[in-house]
Amino acid sequence: MKKLSLVIVMLFVSVSLFANDNKKSEKPLKNLSTQIGKILSDNVIKVDQDLTANVLFTLNRNKEIVVLSVTTDSYVVEQYVKSKLNYKKVDLDNYREGRTYTIPVRITA
Repeated sequence: MKKLSLVIVMLFVSVSLFANDNKKSEKPLKNLSTQIGKILSDNVIKVDQDLTANVLFTLNRNKEIVVLSVTTDSYVVEQYVKSKLNYKKVDLDNYREGRTYTIPVRITA
């Protein structure tokens, strides 16, 4: 395996972040997607092919991401996403504690 830069691509940014409650404006969701992209884009892991993951998470009362699950075929990607996102604080004005979100993440070789 060769060492490759980690490239996180948020698929369909406007629709990639789904909330269980779709009554709110999409702007805060885009902001959250952008913040997650920045958190995940700063590191290097070893991959030899494109990998994908679906990340299910919520926000706690301190505006911290709490990863509930990472669905992927790669244990390395699962552990990387959990370690990078869990309990990272995000900057959101309007959010509801406990709302769940799903975001697809693609890591390209």
